[in-house]
Amino acid sequence: MPPVDDLRSAIELLKKIPGQYLETDREVDPNAELAGVYRHIGAGGTVMRPTRIGPAMTFNNIKGFPGSRVLVGLLASRDRVSDLLGAPKRELSMQMGQARMAVIPPVDIGDKPAPCQEVVYRAEEEGFDLRKLLPAPTNTPEDAGPYFCMGLALGSDPDDRENVDVTIHRLCVQSKDELSIFFAPGRHIDAFRRKAEARGEPLAISINMGLDPAIYIGAEFEAPTTPFGFDELCVAGGLRGKPVELVECLTVPQKAIAKAEIVIEGVILPEVRVAEDQNSGTGKAMPEFPGYTGEANPSLPVIKVKAVTTRKNPILQTLVGPGEEHVSLAGIPTEASIHNAMEDALPGLLKNVYAHSAGGGKFLAILQLAKRSAADDGNARQAALIALAVYRELKNVILVDEDVDLFDSDDVLWAMQTRYQGDMDTVFVPGVTGHVLDPSQTPQYNPRLADKGTTCKTIFDCTVPYPLKEQFVRAQFKEVDPSLWAPSLFNQSAD
Repeated sequence: MPPVDDLRSAIELLKKIPGQYLETDREVDPNAELAGVYRHIGAGGTVMRPTRIGPAMTFNNIKGFPGSRVLVGLLASRDRVSDLLGAPKRELSMQMGQARMAVIPPVDIGDKPAPCQEVVYRAEEEGFDLRKLLPAPTNTPEDAGPYFCMGLALGSDPDDRENVDVTIHRLCVQSKDELSIFFAPGRHIDAFRRKAEARGEPLAISINMGLDPAIYIGAEFEAPTTPFGFDELCVAGGLRGKPVELVECLTVPQKAIAKAEIVIEGVILPEVRVAEDQNSGTGKAMPEFPGYTGEANPSLPVIKVKAVTTRKNPILQTLVGPGEEHVSLAGIPTEASIHNAMEDALPGLLKNVYAHSAGGGKFLAILQLAKRSAADDGNARQAALIALAVYRELKNVILVDEDVDLFDSDDVLWAMQTRYQGDMDTVFVPGVTGHVLDPSQTPQYNPRLADKGTTCKTIFDCTVPYPLKEQFVRAQFKEVDPSLWAPSLFNQSAD
């Protein structure tokens, strides 16, 4: 297990691995420039080309924020996630699935000093201004405003503080002490907010930034894998083999992650809404994971900030919206959810699963299957239906055989060209809930859709029919040790 239990230990680990971490002291403007730089360094994902997979990067000189540091791209590489979680990159879904089944609940550190509370700024103090305190970046010049993109919101049921939900939401800085928060449909923390609002009560919340990457990834599991009432911090405990440490907030009745770099304490106000772009008037929100800039929401709930607590010399962690970091955060838990469900329903059929970058870790899954009999021709398509049921935001599933490298898009497309006939190997599942951020999932795009976020889901069966397997054997090359001829190209162990 890697010696990682917070953001700083994660960075120290990456510093020892060539090509995985970069720092710069050159001044950068958090307003669009920082993201513009990282686009070329390592954003990847669905970002408009040119972009690439590259190192995580810390900017040590933020214009207008002397002494501040911003880290971007910590999880924007499957290789890097592998290093940080201590599992081969092709087995991350299995490791995550095991952690979901072997959870360890978080613990409260009580009166022990918490690193996240070394420095305290209270909103009631003269001069408090969130806009000057933390260098929240914008991704593009047309963003609604500065955003905290890696803020892990921790909230609990108004009737039971032990019923906790942690999820990442986009948070736009609206004033010196207010944030707007966007809830995608179905989030459990939004159910807590609605319950409190129905009573005319605020909902206490903590926004935790700069965390052990296991916490961020573990928090991205969704129902039904993590049903209502399940605390996703338990998954991070399972990944690390020890509990996540929590501390009581200083100004609101809520917990915070004790080793966070930055915590924003506040309450979601009942019956208060703001336009997301009220300060900019751009009509846009920010770049979302499908690769498009989303429309500004005209009516979002408001978080009234009560305090900001930090470590000394804190690191603000962010991401580029459509980048590969989102793929890791959303995709690896998606893979784990599908893997666990398949092992329960059709053990042995699924060899591996990949939530592809092209879908931002949400829309497209590649399932690698090992058919064992003619019955598995039907089971293969059942596997796709299981995947769609486990992760409701999944849109397309591609099925491939075990001799196809599911992580190699060229190999997957090869299978589609030689093992797929559109009129017999395509299964359509129309009129199903998908994701509101897909611009094709609207009645304007498809008048047959009843509402935004409804879609047709598609299964592409690119597997060979079992009785024909012997006719579809790939050319077999002689097994050799290539490192004897080209050692510089094969100096890393296979994963």
